[in-house]
Amino acid sequence: MRRKRQDPTDQANSAAASLELPSAVFRTCPWQPRALIETGLRQWLRCCAPALRDGQVIGMPSRAVDEAWHGFILCTARYSRFCEQAYGRYLHHHPEGSAPADIAGADDPIDVQLGRTVIAWSLVAESGEHCVLWDLDEKVGVDHPWGVNLERVAAIQAAVTTLDRGR
Repeated sequence: MRRKRQDPTDQANSAAASLELPSAVFRTCPWQPRALIETGLRQWLRCCAPALRDGQVIGMPSRAVDEAWHGFILCTARYSRFCEQAYGRYLHHHPEGSAPADIAGADDPIDVQLGRTVIAWSLVAESGEHCVLWDLDEKVGVDHPWGVNLERVAAIQAAVTTLDRGR
């Protein structure tokens, strides 16, 4: 009997929800509360599913989450296993300017990439779920916080909703 293939978004959401993050992930991520950063990391990893599916590069909205993601990548066996469960393949990290030439959108300005992150969130979020990524750095006290202006997030989400209604 053939098993029904799980929707990529559901697959990534499920893998992120069941992910056990070892303390090593946070070795170079000193900000607190750790639970908020864990939530942000899980949300980021979920956003990566539609980006991978659509061949898009999305921007990282949080320095604290980026640091935790780096820590997770260094847990190579766990990270590789998670990627296989969540996406069916490895999720590479391309720091600014390091992506191969054939990666579409990798050279786009960070504002464009962050806009795609907001769109990705709209594709993976559960109904009524709040995204912590946009202002997480300010909440955990990062010195030079990254983020996405909440007015811009609202405008992008409104545009996505309008497009969805037009279909």
